[in-house]
Amino acid sequence: MKRIIKLNMNEMPYLPPQEIIEAARKSLLNLNRYSNPEDLERLRELLVDYSGVPKEHIILGPGSDFLLREAIQTFSKRRKVILVSPSFFPTVQTAKQFATKLISIRLSPPEFDLNLDLLIDELKEPSLVIVDNPNNPTGKILLNRQAVEAITENKNTLLLIDEAYYEFSGITFARMVQNRPNLAITRTMDKGFSLAGARVGYILAGKAFLDAFSSFYALLPQSSLHAAIEALKNPGYMKRNIHQVIEERKRVMRALDKLDVRVFPSSANFFLAMTEIPDVERKLRDVGILISDLSNQLPPGFIRISTGTREENDIFVAGYKKIRS
Repeated sequence: MKRIIKLNMNEMPYLPPQEIIEAARKSLLNLNRYSNPEDLERLRELLVDYSGVPKEHIILGPGSDFLLREAIQTFSKRRKVILVSPSFFPTVQTAKQFATKLISIRLSPPEFDLNLDLLIDELKEPSLVIVDNPNNPTGKILLNRQAVEAITENKNTLLLIDEAYYEFSGITFARMVQNRPNLAITRTMDKGFSLAGARVGYILAGKAFLDAFSSFYALLPQSSLHAAIEALKNPGYMKRNIHQVIEERKRVMRALDKLDVRVFPSSANFFLAMTEIPDVERKLRDVGILISDLSNQLPPGFIRISTGTREENDIFVAGYKKIRS
């Protein structure tokens, strides 16, 4: 059976330590029971220490994409939804499904900068603004503190920032949610913590979001809950893995640059590239390598490549050379 190299899902290529796997496995002995509310509170307490945000501002959920979907469903009924384009594709699809009015602010190549003036000009009516920061798929940081302040100054605007790749970028606006009721931040333990299979997400929510989610209660699966608790008790492994991924990302980008591929700076565990090889996603798939074709959001030739292990990355570079020749 041909080996498949998966560089299309932005997953962490390294397993979490054995003690985290063992915590998840041990919890299966109580598979006939619902998760203990005390364990949910323990997870929130650990997230307080990790995020610097008080417990009453933390909402748990089965993945940040689920929480994003809930927010869009809740707030899009009476508000215009504003997204950046390109953006995290499931968020785009949810907004198209539920928004009565949808506006996209284009991030144009090659800089992919956010036109803040254009965005602010759209806030003349009640709005829900959703920005992934870093942006997926460009890897670009789109917001700074001044931009967040400018957007949230408008009291009829809700700003939801997706920080799924915070552990890679190191940039967050988490501590602003206490004083900005119309600000919320979604995060996930899928990426930096190597827990994509556990599906643990959370919102750091200002009061306007807390009020809307007041009746929301997430009962996380036993194994997910205990894996997340163990991971937050010993986050050193996450930091080591992040460092490895960043170094590998840089190495692959340098290798592709030498192959005349245009690569774009990234603050995530993936990067954006532009290639002249037609139908490159299919050609790589034919040799067992999966990447993301972005033709549904960007001009032809743009692809997104997740960072794998050193071995996986070497196979990818060799595969690219093969289809290029």
